[in-house]
Amino acid sequence: MHVDLNLLTVLDALLEEGSVMGAAGRLGLSSPAVSRTLGRLRKVTGDDLLVRTGHTMTPTPYALAIREDVHRLVRQAHDVLAPARRPDPATLERTFTIQCHDALAAPLVPALVARIQERAPAVRLRFLGEHSADTDDLRHGRVDLELGGGRPGQPEFRSETLGHDPLVVAMRQDHPCAGGLDLGGYAARPHVVVSRRGRLTAPIDDVLAAQGLRRQVVAAVASLPVALLMARGGEVLVTCTNLLSRPYVEAFGLVTRPLPVEFPAAVISCDWHQRYDSDPAHAWLRDQVRACLAEIV
Repeated sequence: MHVDLNLLTVLDALLEEGSVMGAAGRLGLSSPAVSRTLGRLRKVTGDDLLVRTGHTMTPTPYALAIREDVHRLVRQAHDVLAPARRPDPATLERTFTIQCHDALAAPLVPALVARIQERAPAVRLRFLGEHSADTDDLRHGRVDLELGGGRPGQPEFRSETLGHDPLVVAMRQDHPCAGGLDLGGYAARPHVVVSRRGRLTAPIDDVLAAQGLRRQVVAAVASLPVALLMARGGEVLVTCTNLLSRPYVEAFGLVTRPLPVEFPAAVISCDWHQRYDSDPAHAWLRDQVRACLAEIV
């Protein structure tokens, strides 16, 4: 059975107004057009719906019985098809899952949780660390946002650059290179690489190779705090981002020095699946993340 759902809109207006003329004025249609639709409604339902009593029209018992259901259905259809509205954070109830690079988590998570709790106390945040391999969590909705330096290449994903963070070299305060660091000294010292995949090289090694240099990488670890703890207790250097690593650098009593070669700043990106493009609550979450990162970087 094929039902013209536009009939519900006209029926709702007829039952609310109690007349063809009133319904026509409410819907912006002509009276003859509404009269024809009333005829179709009578044929579909097998009921007169509205009958003339003198100068007015009276709803039939069937019309009275379905009036509230019709109005509810029309309102629900309007809510489904109407443009998305901004949510009210004070009443928003939702759990968001955010996958976040650990270097970004230290400065961002406390600020973001405090901001969300102040504005939307019923919203809960779940933070996950990055995996050692790519997953389909973002595609299948198990993760709402990915925050880090990667950019998904598939067209089904959206990506926004939220900031840039220059690279620095972290070391203990009494490190021999603390007084000054040139490219040769940088390459000659032992290094710890931060890599969630366990890679022993990074893009900076291509720059060194172009200068005929090669650094001594003694270990690769998945976590920035682990790498910086190794720097605190030994001779190793750790190349990391300046702003995002600052909480760890300060907590461990380390110092940083500028990278002794021109190198692009790290990109801080926010990635999500296209299914959330028009989701008002998700857009609100992205706004909060954007505002927090603007304060950090």
